[in-house]
Amino acid sequence: MTKTGSRGNKPASSMTVVPPGTQSGMGWSHREGGLVTAGLGTQCIHAGAAPDPAYGAVTPPVYQTSTFAYLDVATSAGFEYTRTSNPTRACLEEAIALLEGGDSAACTSSGMSAVLVALNLLDSGSHLLCPMDCYGGTYRTLEHAKRAYGLEVTYLDMADLEAVEKALRPTTRMIWAETPSNPLLRLSDLSALSRISKAIDALLVVDNSFLSPILQRPFAWGADLVVHSTSKYLNGHSDVIGGAVVAAKGRPDLATRLAALNKTLGTSQSPHDCFLVLRGIKTLHLRMRAHESNAQALAEFLASHPGVALVNYPGLPSHPQHELAKRQQLGFGAVLSFELKQPTRSAINRLLRSLQWFTLAESLGGVESLVNQPATMSHASMPPELRERVGIRDGLIRLSVGLEDPADLIEDLRQALEAAAGKS
Repeated sequence: MTKTGSRGNKPASSMTVVPPGTQSGMGWSHREGGLVTAGLGTQCIHAGAAPDPAYGAVTPPVYQTSTFAYLDVATSAGFEYTRTSNPTRACLEEAIALLEGGDSAACTSSGMSAVLVALNLLDSGSHLLCPMDCYGGTYRTLEHAKRAYGLEVTYLDMADLEAVEKALRPTTRMIWAETPSNPLLRLSDLSALSRISKAIDALLVVDNSFLSPILQRPFAWGADLVVHSTSKYLNGHSDVIGGAVVAAKGRPDLATRLAALNKTLGTSQSPHDCFLVLRGIKTLHLRMRAHESNAQALAEFLASHPGVALVNYPGLPSHPQHELAKRQQLGFGAVLSFELKQPTRSAINRLLRSLQWFTLAESLGGVESLVNQPATMSHASMPPELRERVGIRDGLIRLSVGLEDPADLIEDLRQALEAAAGKS
């Protein structure tokens, strides 16, 4: 038997083998410093993805282990237990923090656990402002926090800055911005909210799941924290549940607390799921522009259709905050919602059942197009009277526009709208 090294096959005679972890003299070993000023495409592909120091794997490996061996008494190699930290998760956290322009990130098991981690920065009795048309899961979590942790919450129209000012209390410690909001696509003026929050020493938290760092940079407008459901566009393939909370630069206190909370609450993301999100991020810059192009075409088609009463999409000049979207965002995103002129239950059901390329399903942000009826799906946990008050009516339909051929998606909507009107 031919004797080989401790791993793998015997190398070719001309190849030199060095011990794992030996410092490389190759140019790629200096990428990290250049990534800060690199373009978004370069960042998406290389952030958190330097060749692995053990054996040079180009793609960060899945370190599927619960625990790590100590090198000596009280001496580790930087990782001890995966709930606390893991090399694969560290790569993803580095990538998301870089893309958002933040200090550091804590990657969590879901978007809702990311919300939970952020809320745990607050003391019992703290007051929080939140959009009245926030995501149903966020509403459910805030209502639980009110009952279980003594959190006080005021839901309001975040576009009304005068109302925001009037809602402030001496105990206000956080302003939660979901922009664009889910599912009405309302915007929050982040620069104005930042001035308000800093004047009272409160945290401004921005849910950036709808736009991703490709189309919106909340830290540039004064946010303290950015929250993501990485299940959405960051991953982009509808095969992962995950979340992230990112701390702004200059806030090492927040970075330290987020890491400690993720460890304490047991909300950290699994290595394999982190690996999949890292894979998705490599094409994020390409996917977001294609998503947006398709969504703009569909929004314009729906806005001109005689059977549609209204379309909520910031890329339309008819959107009441179109100018804010142009100023604050780097694009308009790929989620829109609309209502029929005759939104009877039978008409809505015929529309939903007729769609071929839009799958009736929860979530958003994947390569495939999805359709959602918020009142019965994503926002079913909201009381009906609250949904009605904020504008989430039973007839509201939300689309997550995927990457199919736009002509196919438009034709699909056309025939479904005819079916809804009883014409097919």
